[in-house]
Amino acid sequence: VSKIAPSPEPAGRWLTATVKPGDNLSLIFKRHRLSARQLQDILALGDDVKALTRIYPGDELSLHIDEDHRLRKLVYDFSDVKTLEITRSGETFVPRIIEHQPDVRRAHASGVINDSLFLTAQRAGLSDNITMELAAIFGWDIDFSLDIREGDRFTVIYEELFLHGEKLKDGRILAAEFVNRGKTYRAIRYTDASGRTDYYSPDGKSMRKEFLRSPVDFTRVSSRFNLRRKHPVLNKIRAHKGVDYAAPRGTPVRATGDGKIAFRGRKGGYGKAVIIEHGSRYSTLYAHMNNFARGAGSGKRVRQGQIIGYVGSTGLATGPHLHYEFRVNGVHRNPLTVKLPDASPLPRAYMSDFSAKAAPFLAQLDLLKRATVALNAPPGEEGQRAP
Repeated sequence: VSKIAPSPEPAGRWLTATVKPGDNLSLIFKRHRLSARQLQDILALGDDVKALTRIYPGDELSLHIDEDHRLRKLVYDFSDVKTLEITRSGETFVPRIIEHQPDVRRAHASGVINDSLFLTAQRAGLSDNITMELAAIFGWDIDFSLDIREGDRFTVIYEELFLHGEKLKDGRILAAEFVNRGKTYRAIRYTDASGRTDYYSPDGKSMRKEFLRSPVDFTRVSSRFNLRRKHPVLNKIRAHKGVDYAAPRGTPVRATGDGKIAFRGRKGGYGKAVIIEHGSRYSTLYAHMNNFARGAGSGKRVRQGQIIGYVGSTGLATGPHLHYEFRVNGVHRNPLTVKLPDASPLPRAYMSDFSAKAAPFLAQLDLLKRATVALNAPPGEEGQRAP
């Protein structure tokens, strides 16, 4: 990020102090022959200079020091868009925080998956943050640990933030499309008059569901729902009424829906397990965990996405994985295919405004889809319509 141009100063010199490993403000002041009294006066300014207590190796402080080794000004860019400026006024210091307004530009990217979502997204120029946000938006409908197939495709319209002509970071996803196994999912970001922001399908349904499709992120399924599956440890036919997610030991396990922990502890062949009741109709089970998360004890309420434990291999398990079960009225259902209840749709009062704001994004998604399909079509099939 470019430094702000200093205004005319009294005689002295500007220098740049680069923070070294193990540095603090006291060591930096001592290195540049600035008195401890000046440091005390600055730190006494309180919350306005809190950023100076959280400096990191590689950070730079611009110092203006006069011939008497008195600090005239200190400038510190403590975030992408915020600068702390401390100026001497007589025998005191005056702090000021300058907030820079970045330019927001729209960008888009598309890709057709032929290996993994992450690799395809990287080739399309997407950051990992945008890729994770994309997976989070569609994570209620698509299990990104299992459902992704070669030939699936995505399109993302998102923000990029620039300051002084340099890109700072990516902003928010504004609209996106994911085609998975031939089925198209679309999401539009919308903020209603009450200030609530969420992602909605073109017909105004929230992308959120009461349950996440998967309790772990970007892993692989090692054993699917199967009522005639041979148990790998017992070596005999035993109903497998859930899904096993192979993942490294210690991978966070998340509650797939809001609810109350009905059980947490050791449970026979399940090893360390958690059972969550989601009202009277639904319950979920998470087994073979290595450890439980703090604050997620028996009887506690948990929120969707909250970490409740970590992948392990306790109980009858051949290696680190999470065993996950989904029950409806006490009956086991396949977690990968069970129809999940929808969250609340967009209130009818906002539908007209939403439709008007969504229309340009939907039109752009249509154009980008046609371009992506044409670009990736086999020779001689470029003219075929996108599904």
